[in-house]
Amino acid sequence: LYYWHLTAEVMSFLAAPEKSSSNMGPKEVELILVKEQNGVQFTSTTLVAPAQTHPSGEEERETWGKKIDFLLSVIGFAVDLANVWRFPYLCYKNGGGAFLVPYLFFMVIAGMPLFYMELALGQYNREGAAGVWKICPIFKGVGFTVILISLYVGFYYNVIISWALFYLFSSFTYELPWVHCNNTWNSPNCSDWADNSSIGDIYKATPAQEYFERAVLHIQDSNGIDDLGRPRWQLTSCLAVVIILLYFSLWKGVKTSGKVVWITATMPYVVLTVLLLRGVTLPGAIDGIKAYLSVDFLRLCDAKVWIEAATQICFSLGVGFGVLIAFSSYNKFSNNCYRDAIITSSINSLTSFFSGFVVFSFLGYMSHKHNVALDKVARDGAGLVFVIYPEAIATLPGSSVWAVIFFIMLLTLGLDSAMGGMESVITGVIDEFKFLHKHRELFTLFIVVSTFLISLFCVTNGGMYVFTLLDHFAAGTSILFGVLIEAIGIAWFYGVDRFSDDIKEMIGHRPGKYWRLCWKFVSPCFLFFMVVVSFATFNPPNYGSYMFPQWANLLGWCLAMSSMTMVPLYAIYKLCTLPGSFCDRLAYAITPETEHHLVDNGEVRQFTVSTTLILSN
Repeated sequence: LYYWHLTAEVMSFLAAPEKSSSNMGPKEVELILVKEQNGVQFTSTTLVAPAQTHPSGEEERETWGKKIDFLLSVIGFAVDLANVWRFPYLCYKNGGGAFLVPYLFFMVIAGMPLFYMELALGQYNREGAAGVWKICPIFKGVGFTVILISLYVGFYYNVIISWALFYLFSSFTYELPWVHCNNTWNSPNCSDWADNSSIGDIYKATPAQEYFERAVLHIQDSNGIDDLGRPRWQLTSCLAVVIILLYFSLWKGVKTSGKVVWITATMPYVVLTVLLLRGVTLPGAIDGIKAYLSVDFLRLCDAKVWIEAATQICFSLGVGFGVLIAFSSYNKFSNNCYRDAIITSSINSLTSFFSGFVVFSFLGYMSHKHNVALDKVARDGAGLVFVIYPEAIATLPGSSVWAVIFFIMLLTLGLDSAMGGMESVITGVIDEFKFLHKHRELFTLFIVVSTFLISLFCVTNGGMYVFTLLDHFAAGTSILFGVLIEAIGIAWFYGVDRFSDDIKEMIGHRPGKYWRLCWKFVSPCFLFFMVVVSFATFNPPNYGSYMFPQWANLLGWCLAMSSMTMVPLYAIYKLCTLPGSFCDRLAYAITPETEHHLVDNGEVRQFTVSTTLILSN
């Protein structure tokens, strides 16, 4: 004889008066299986936990295996190659330690609030960058904007990782190939650093510079962007390896990517520490670090310094790519996203500052070794990590070992950022088209293969021109515009008060007045200013002395506009497809989807219609 028996505690729970569903969380039920045989009862007890649900009634989605998986994923995405090759140079160029004043100022009034906003938005709504806009459907276009931007960035960002992989393979040799000018790829203009008179000669090139441009890129075989040639098989092979690594890191979702970041997010810190310990022992290193930290407060009177600090904040934290929204959507609903925002954004900025010590210890060494001014060797961008740094490493004892360590760091720095960008695309699309959830592996394969095929244009002889064009237009003004619309949608249409209530529902308390003030006024004004500055200070792209033709610039603007136009196009589409009069359609379009029944009853929280439209929060 078998029968089920509910414990007394569960019976009393069932008999208790019904409470509001908003106050009831998932309960464990104790089930006791009683078996009676020959007058003797045998029992076994099982605790059964019902499937967790979101307050809206939806079934809980997949979550991170551990909290640390999420934190490492966010840190790994935000801490990328730009932390190494851009921030230290900006700091040196713009007044040293004085640059930290505008940097930290914009970090506090805009960077952290926007970072916090995206984490909370994704965690509460449990959707990707497009799906979260069920809170205000007319703004769903901005979700497609950031998804497209992440996709475009993937077209060329993976190429940087393939360069790092190429250098890594080339480092497994007794003598590094960028040491001398007697290689088959060198030109008559190649000149060793030993010839100090050639340092300022624009017609001379160092062995490391020629290795990057002539041996890796083969740019000498192209006359410009209209003369690309075929993909180079060496870089194509490296790119294929990168794509394979990305696929198997992402194909099973956060359960696999959350484990990969244990290596990719932590390895850079280990390598940076090792490089710093080696760097500070080199002659001239202290002079380089002093130049990095030297304070020139007069530089703060230059508006360009403040603009560059604001730009660095916008791009270094990774807001606007949809990645933070995607990652946080896999958090548990009660996760403390406020604490996460403070921790991860602070670690990102501290990493940028820390990497400056590593970079300038080696730049100071290069300056001392070749008896030239520091500004002759200091630069940012790809030239720092693929020319100057390899050149410095080549002069060290055991140079091959140091080169391997350095390019492993670049590889891991790039991989977890690329994983974040692709996860934004994958999560954003499969959450919008639910049937794809069952086919995540195939859809992930489709995304990475498509990215690989487009990236092939960047590994041709003239691929550097395509790379430069994509880098200039894919995520510049468009991402600032996307974050601006995102901030306006949340603060002024969905409402800061309601957004604060959502956060309270998750973490138990509302954000302070400071955060609400930043979301409502400061951050939107800051972003609007940055969009205006971005348009006003626009310069056409160039690579060295090469100026892009008009059709290439037009193509670049088409690429940028293709993502930005998603906002008005989707808003028009939404207004045209909803039922009723224009006012009714507008009411549906700016009301959360869960409250559309209120529109039918004429009870709309966001606005009332009389002779004018009044917005309230």
